Amino acid sequence: MIVVTGASGFIGSCLIGRLNQDRFNDIVAVDDFNGLSTHPSHERTGVNLRDKQIMVRVDRTEFHQWLRDNEDQVQFVFHIGARTDTTEFNQDVFDELNLHFSQELWKICSEFAIPLVYASSAATYGGGEHGYNDDHAIIPQLKPLNPYGASKNDFDIWALQQDASPFFWAGLKFFNVYGPNEYHKGRMASVIFHAYHQIEEKGSMKLFRSHRPEFADGGQMRDFVYVKDVVEVCMFLMHHRKDSGIYNLGSGQARSFLDLAHATFKAMGKEPSIEFIDTPADIRDKYQYFTEANMSKLKSIGYNKAFHTLEEGVSDYVGGYLLHGPKYY
Repeated sequence: MIVVTGASGFIGSCLIGRLNQDRFNDIVAVDDFNGLSTHPSHERTGVNLRDKQIMVRVDRTEFHQWLRDNEDQVQFVFHIGARTDTTEFNQDVFDELNLHFSQELWKICSEFAIPLVYASSAATYGGGEHGYNDDHAIIPQLKPLNPYGASKNDFDIWALQQDASPFFWAGLKFFNVYGPNEYHKGRMASVIFHAYHQIEEKGSMKLFRSHRPEFADGGQMRDFVYVKDVVEVCMFLMHHRKDSGIYNLGSGQARSFLDLAHATFKAMGKEPSIEFIDTPADIRDKYQYFTEANMSKLKSIGYNKAFHTLEEGVSDYVGGYLLHGPKYY
């Protein structure tokens, strides 16, 4: 069996879809299923798994004991589930869901030699003072800008300090992931998702104005990575099972928000109409103006598939999933 935590979420559900494509149907889906049943987003997250082949669903509160009881049947664990809200500033929430939950999972996988891939985040890099290189030596020096990023970095640091580890493990620093199945994420959905809906409703879209003189309005840059590329890397690591460590997972190419906007308008067959607004004061001091994954480490262990360009990814997402949709991966 293959375990996927965060199964109802964006990346987790896409990963299950990709596993199903290769006829891996013995999937253990782990999520807050008990909580989701009473949560207003349940209908939207539940549909992410509607057509997936899943062997069993396990609530996250019961998962650690379930894994101990069934360890001999588990071949691999993808730990994708996390609290990902960068606007949440209650550190206790992140300590419980992102740090302590992951530490217990690590210990179980180490005890029973279960390979583990877990989701870290580019939010660990903070303002980018140390660059965006996935060198283990710089991880303790990173200064994330919010509790979410701090919780991910705290776990990365902890994992690197452990004497006992799964026989294979990888932490993936996801950059700005976008694509199908993110429809439930609200404010935390990708800029492409929000751009599409703004353009659909108003014929125009808004971008944040730059508050730094070295960046033009809309010139802020991110490493946008298509979710289909993310799950391909996960599949590679599931089969590779060596070269344990922490890896960047982005496209390797920073692109501006203006590039993104133009790609979205083009995918929708509309002429660009863009308005600039001030970055909200509550996030202005923590706003990243540039991110770009150094992808050489992942390539050095043999990953050689091409990543979607921003234009290719936006075209596929908008044309295949948002127009006349939403459709699910």
